[in-house]
Amino acid sequence: MKKESKTILALILVVSTFLGGLGQFLFKLGLNSTNMLILLLLIFFGFISYVISTVFYFFALSRTSLTWVYSFGGLSYIFASLFALFILNEPISLLRWLGIIVIAIGTVFIGIS
Repeated sequence: MKKESKTILALILVVSTFLGGLGQFLFKLGLNSTNMLILLLLIFFGFISYVISTVFYFFALSRTSLTWVYSFGGLSYIFASLFALFILNEPISLLRWLGIIVIAIGTVFIGIS
């Protein structure tokens, strides 16, 4: 695979995992809502985020190896954690931060391989 196409696929996968994390965040916001309309809207947009994420994932998967594409999935945990920290003000323990760092480093290693 050419370096340019690998970079583009990596960016597509980062967007895909971002949308996956966004979907989780929207689900959480919706489930915390006491207003039924807001709950349904947030769950709906979370689902749409997941669908778009899956389309991007399928696109990348159709163009390169499963082991390379699947390795980016851990980024969705990072994105969801950042949404939880900065928007929901959920605490993240030191041990979780270490896990996030390990996931990020592992994804970089696999991404450049």
